[in-house]
Amino acid sequence: QVQLVESGGGLVQAGGSLRLSCSASGGTFTFFAMGWFRQAPGKERDFVAGINWTGGTTEYADSVKGRFTISRDNAKNTVYLQMNSLKPEDTAVYYCAADPSGRLRGTAILTYEYPYEFWGQGTQVTVSS
Repeated sequence: QVQLVESGGGLVQAGGSLRLSCSASGGTFTFFAMGWFRQAPGKERDFVAGINWTGGTTEYADSVKGRFTISRDNAKNTVYLQMNSLKPEDTAVYYCAADPSGRLRGTAILTYEYPYEFWGQGTQVTVSS
């Protein structure tokens, strides 16, 4: 069974930075496409960023383009989300998710929840104004 554990959330002032990490165990991490999603209070969970199984392709929500960067270290079974220039509207619980069919999808990164079969417990990010 694949387990994902996020870390790195916290409280930061607007304009600040945080780096989230997601460590995976079980399964073959190198074959997974990985994604970050977030859910603000009272809202649906939304796609934030994704990376294909090789790390060669990334995808971002328009709201975070130019500010967030997703990366992965397959040797460490870890995916990261570097978040810069944070805004109060970035406040949410951030979830890491794994798409075990990533290798079959090649360079494609899916931006909706369905293909992501495994999810972490979430980490809270709060940005104060």
